[in-house]
Amino acid sequence: MYRRFFKRLFDIIISFTALVCLSPILVVVTIWLHFANKGAGAFFLQERPGKNAKIFKIIKYKTMTDERDENGQLLPDAARLTKVGRLVRSTSIDELPQLINVLKGDMSLIGPRPLLIQYLPLYSPTQARRHEVRPGITGWAQCNGRNAISWQDKFALDVWYVDNVSLITDIKIIFITIKKVLVRSDISSATSATMEPFNGNN
Repeated sequence: MYRRFFKRLFDIIISFTALVCLSPILVVVTIWLHFANKGAGAFFLQERPGKNAKIFKIIKYKTMTDERDENGQLLPDAARLTKVGRLVRSTSIDELPQLINVLKGDMSLIGPRPLLIQYLPLYSPTQARRHEVRPGITGWAQCNGRNAISWQDKFALDVWYVDNVSLITDIKIIFITIKKVLVRSDISSATSATMEPFNGNN
């Protein structure tokens, strides 16, 4: 009953309430990023696979500039991540616009993180089960390492969540997420400012 009905109701109520309460902060951050990103804008929309791998456009705060090298290629993430962007990312404020995705029904508050479309053909049948539920703003993998764990471990945690969706699990994830945001842990991997691309083997 929770998985089929109450989880979605919970998403609607919480996301709407959060958007209303956080609107002053969202306005300030939007203006701040507009100037910090050197004309690159405060938001970016990107196609991601959702439930049943249906494609939707995720909304996030943009934490990097669009600066390029002499060959026209984007500079590495670490070079384009601004000081303001680093703060927004470390506090997970960059994820807040996804509350709109939750309200629309593209996402849930809790679920596997929606990843890049190009990863779809790289998943094993078991890993692909992460798309049996709506993707989330936070999830079980984010509570157990986020960007600091391997892709294989992350996918295993995602599939565990798919098999164990419940109100108790979701409440537990919310409290763990709040704790991790407050201490700003697991923001980066050991070798990257964000997370290394998934290539099917890592």
